[in-house]
Amino acid sequence: MTTKISASRYRYQVEHQENNNKLAEGFAQLAEQKGCTPAQLALAWVLAQGDNIIPIPGTKRIKYLEENAGCVEIPINQADKDAIEALIAKYPDIGDRYSASNYKLVDKS
Repeated sequence: MTTKISASRYRYQVEHQENNNKLAEGFAQLAEQKGCTPAQLALAWVLAQGDNIIPIPGTKRIKYLEENAGCVEIPINQADKDAIEALIAKYPDIGDRYSASNYKLVDKS
């Protein structure tokens, strides 16, 4: 039995593309201003959220592991946090993450 689901609801569909692209472009600009990659800025921002938060990025290549590790050298101040939060507020995370059939597989415990 196949469940028919409207594609318009999901995050990475065409109707959300402009929002997603603007968010990615804005984040890349912030990273460029900090002299780092967007991935490094994202990891540095997560680290800046508190001592009890640890990002766990996945990678298959040593060069990206080394790049990711460089995030600890990127200082994140309150102005940086505010700029990232403003960008996220301007281009919010829209659309469902999972289809109904995929959501059934998500561990909700």
